[in-house]
Amino acid sequence: MGQILGLGITHYPGLGTQGNLSRRIKICLADPALPEHLRSIENWPRPMREQWSVDEGMGHSNAHRAEMIEGFRRARRALDEFQPDFCVIWGDDQFENYRDDCVPAFSVLAYDSAEFQPWLHNQRGINCWNEAREKSYTVRGHRDGGKHLASFLLNEGFDIAYSYKPLHIGLGHAFANSVLYLDWDRAGFSYPLVPFTVNAYGRHLTGSQGVPPTPSMGQKLIQLEEDPPGPQPWRCFQIGAATARAFANSPWKVALIASSSWSHSFLTEKHGRMYPDVESDKRYFEALCDGGWDTWRNTNLAQAEDRGHHELLNWFCLAGAMAELKRKPDEAVFLESWITNSDKVFAVFRPRSLDDELGRGGTV
Repeated sequence: MGQILGLGITHYPGLGTQGNLSRRIKICLADPALPEHLRSIENWPRPMREQWSVDEGMGHSNAHRAEMIEGFRRARRALDEFQPDFCVIWGDDQFENYRDDCVPAFSVLAYDSAEFQPWLHNQRGINCWNEAREKSYTVRGHRDGGKHLASFLLNEGFDIAYSYKPLHIGLGHAFANSVLYLDWDRAGFSYPLVPFTVNAYGRHLTGSQGVPPTPSMGQKLIQLEEDPPGPQPWRCFQIGAATARAFANSPWKVALIASSSWSHSFLTEKHGRMYPDVESDKRYFEALCDGGWDTWRNTNLAQAEDRGHHELLNWFCLAGAMAELKRKPDEAVFLESWITNSDKVFAVFRPRSLDDELGRGGTV
């Protein structure tokens, strides 16, 4: 019988480069489309003012970076203790392989291997490891595991897409960053991957083309013809539950990993695209810790988009899997950040005994 480890992480791009993580605030302040009342620090929420402080957020940036690095080290320890046969990572595709030629709601990437060069086109600055611009990484895939998952989901009525090779780029940033950060201390990352892409950007996928919208760009997006929407959060929850079932009775040890930050400031239109919906994040985190899965299960797409929870669709998949396995997190930490674009959450759901997870005489 299969064993399953659950992990929740972030693939926050800023973590991989040196410098102040709160630089977006100054970009917003310089944007003519920013709502006028947000130009005055006195009108910001109190925690946001405290994090910005008198050093333009540098103190918070340093502390927040250190907390994220520690979160990744804890996640890596859990991964190494478990020693999975492969990792399934739910991550969003931001106009990387989801482009005009094909945009599924979900896709299982059953690759043999994937290569990526994270710094070749990086415009954020010097990377934290001072690695060469041309440095290339190769990660192993797990075609058998990917095919098993796609087959199981199709047989359960989920019209899933799958791929054996990329359309455009070797590995999207959600998956590449997850590998880079889980190997923060550069000990090497030998675990095969089955990337599981989610169309988190839905209506504005082709309009934004993977560029985080500023207030001005946000106004232009509203005027563009919209794409069809992304998948409903409750459907992500269902597909996560089915993924848990797919591997609970498999011969493999599998790590199921959700990779994304939570509410994104640049997606939270009601806050001028300047700061995230921290209060909503706190409600979902409390539900995560308590195993209050109805909060997750009953969320619709309009609610998620209002809260800037587009990328949280990746975590809705993990939530469904952990609800199916009747688990609560063994470790969970909420890293509140009003000025670095997003809150971050790290969570570890360790496997329990088969009897506990399946129930005596029952099925997952």
